[in-house]
Amino acid sequence: VQLQASGGGLVQPGGSLRLSCAVSGSSVSFNIMGWYRQAPGKEREMVAIISNVGSTMYADSAKGRFTISWDNARNTLYLQMKNLKIEDTGAYYCNFRSYDRGLNDWGKGTLVTVSS
Repeated sequence: VQLQASGGGLVQPGGSLRLSCAVSGSSVSFNIMGWYRQAPGKEREMVAIISNVGSTMYADSAKGRFTISWDNARNTLYLQMKNLKIEDTGAYYCNFRSYDRGLNDWGKGTLVTVSS
């Protein structure tokens, strides 16, 4: 599958952003999709994941501020981020997993910078 992430940008602390990840390919059925963040000088970490039945899981740092969702009509994964903090800065990557097809695909990152 092809994953196209967008929506990053520069935002002040306390602000909001919505990231999108458009999924395309012969089949977009997945088991798990998620958003991961890689801050400068740090390893990539899970931010939020969603299963194909809508179950979600969040990193502790994201709970209460971020919401992950999947739009089946648009084949698009979203991450709504509110009350952004400086430590949310990083490149955000969407991830697609299909266990049946042995897929674990990554999109190119979209950069989020939280700064005053």
